Amino acid sequence: MQQERIAKTLILTTVILMDLLAGMEFDLFVPSFPELQSHFHLSPFWVESLLSVNFLGYCVSLFFVGGLADNFGRKPIILLGLIIFIIGSLSCLWAPSYSFLLIGRLLQGIGIAAPAILSFLIIADSYPLKQQQFWMAMLNGTKNTAVAIAPVIGSYITIYFNWHGNFATLLSLGLITLILTTLFIPYKTPEHKETLSLKGYIPLFQSSSLMLLMTNIIFMFVPYWIFVGMSPLLYMQDLHVSLTHFGYYQGVLALVFAIGSVLFGLIMHTFSQKKILRAASKLYMISLISIGLVTLTNSYNPLFITLAFLPFIISQIIPSNILVPICMNYIPQSKGKISAVLQGSQLIFSALSVEIAGYFYQRSFKNIGMIISIFILMATLTHFLVIKNLNLIKVDKDEL
Repeated sequence: MQQERIAKTLILTTVILMDLLAGMEFDLFVPSFPELQSHFHLSPFWVESLLSVNFLGYCVSLFFVGGLADNFGRKPIILLGLIIFIIGSLSCLWAPSYSFLLIGRLLQGIGIAAPAILSFLIIADSYPLKQQQFWMAMLNGTKNTAVAIAPVIGSYITIYFNWHGNFATLLSLGLITLILTTLFIPYKTPEHKETLSLKGYIPLFQSSSLMLLMTNIIFMFVPYWIFVGMSPLLYMQDLHVSLTHFGYYQGVLALVFAIGSVLFGLIMHTFSQKKILRAASKLYMISLISIGLVTLTNSYNPLFITLAFLPFIISQIIPSNILVPICMNYIPQSKGKISAVLQGSQLIFSALSVEIAGYFYQRSFKNIGMIISIFILMATLTHFLVIKNLNLIKVDKDEL
C-alpha cells in the first residue's frame, strides 16, 4: 500500500512538472522581448512572431499528438515531445541569427504540445469525472502559479543573464522533466486503439454539443493570450514600466487564476454545476464592462489596465475547471483527439488574434482592448448557449 502511494505521488509530481514546464514555456522569455527586438533589430510584428510561430508549432503538433497518444499510449509520445522541445531549446540558446531563434521557437512549440495536453490525460485515465474536475482545478492552480512567477523570474534572468538565460532555464526544466517521465510515468496500453487517419476526428465535428463546448472554451482563453502577447511592448515601451516591475503586472493575473482555481476546486462540489456556470456568466458581463471602460477612456495607466483585466481572469476559473473535463470525456476513447482539437483551436485563434493586435497596435491599449472585448463578448454569448443546452451535454444529471 505504501509503495503504491509513493508511486502515485511520483506520478503526480511528474505531471505537475510537465504542467510547470508548459506554463513557463510561453511566459518565461516574454520579458526578453525588448532586448530581443534590439539585439536582432526587429519590428514589433517580428517580435510577436516568436509567440505566433510557437503557437503554430504547438497547434500542428497537437493533431498528431492526440491520435498517436490514443493509439500508442501517453508515455512514448510525451518522451518524443520532450526530446523535440530540448532540441528547440538548444537552437534558441545558441541562435546566431533571428532565423535560428524562430526555428527553435517552432521546435519548442512542436515539442511542448505532448506534455501539455497529455499530462492531464494521465489523470483522466485513472479518475472519474468529479475527481478529474478537482484535479483539473489543482493542476490549473499549479500551472498558473508557474505562469504567474514566470514573467517575474524571466525579468530577473534577463537582467542578470540576458535573453540567453531564459532559454537555458527552459532547457534545464525540459531535461529534468524528461528524466522523471522516463523513470516514473508507467506505460499503459490503450484499451481501444484509434485510427491514425484524419477520419478519426470526424465524429468530434459531427457532434453539435461537443462543438458548442469547444467553441465556448476557445473564446474563453483567447483574450488572455492577446494580453500576454501585447503587454510586453505596451507596458515596457509605451507605458514605461521597468523590466523589473513588468513581471509583477503580468504575473498577478496568472496568480489570481491559480489561487482561484485551488479555492474553487475545494468548494466546487458544494454547488450544482448549473448554478456555478450561471455565476460565471455574470462575471463575464462584469469583465466586459471593465475592459470596455478602460478601452473607451484609452487609459495609459498600467495599474488600471491590469485591474480592469482581472474580472475576466476570475470569470475564467469556473468554466475552465468545469467544462474542460466534461469536454475531454465526451467521447472517452478519443480523449487525446479531443484535447488536441481543443487546444489546437485555442492556439490558432490566439496566434491569429495576437498578429491582428500587433498589426493594429498604435502604442496604446485602445485597439488591443477592442479586440479583447470582441472575444469576451463571444465567450459570454457561447457560455449562455452552453448553459441553455447543458441537458444535451453528457453531464451527470445529479450535478445539474
